[in-house]
Amino acid sequence: MRYPQGGGLTPERQVFRARIRLEAAERFAAGVSNAEVAKDLRVSVRSVQRWRRAWHDASAEGLRSAGPVSRPKLSEALLAVLEQQLAKGPVAHGWPDQTWTLARIKTQIGRRFHKSMSLSAIARMLHRHGFSHQVPARRAVEHDEGAVAGWVKETWPQVEGPWRRSTPGCASKTKPASR
Repeated sequence: MRYPQGGGLTPERQVFRARIRLEAAERFAAGVSNAEVAKDLRVSVRSVQRWRRAWHDASAEGLRSAGPVSRPKLSEALLAVLEQQLAKGPVAHGWPDQTWTLARIKTQIGRRFHKSMSLSAIARMLHRHGFSHQVPARRAVEHDEGAVAGWVKETWPQVEGPWRRSTPGCASKTKPASR
């Protein structure tokens, strides 16, 4: 399961999940089956099996959260610097147009911080910090909105034709004339 807050849970959600695991521990001690615990707590049986194994090995302490699996590649301070760099725009960093791509951001991270990240990791990191992908509208320089609107109003109805038939159609899958 992926979470929007940096691969982890919000503090409220962490407390909720810890409470669920400790509740599962109480049920394990009472001898309740994995399927019943999963149904009662509305979690997967596989999660309950993992929790039971951890509870068996280290009691309720084994069910406590160990925290995030890994530290982020860029600290909050480095991320603030990256945001400043991105705000300057790609042209300020030597690219020919004003489009930030993941590949360009990856290059910028490598140049500035001497760190390597995958494109998907960069996308997740940016999304977690409020960035969203945007696709520029690709329009010809000669594009004239007024001419397009006029064409749609005047020419297109003649090309398209009427939506309904002028005579009633046949609902039968086989037409009477084809028999």
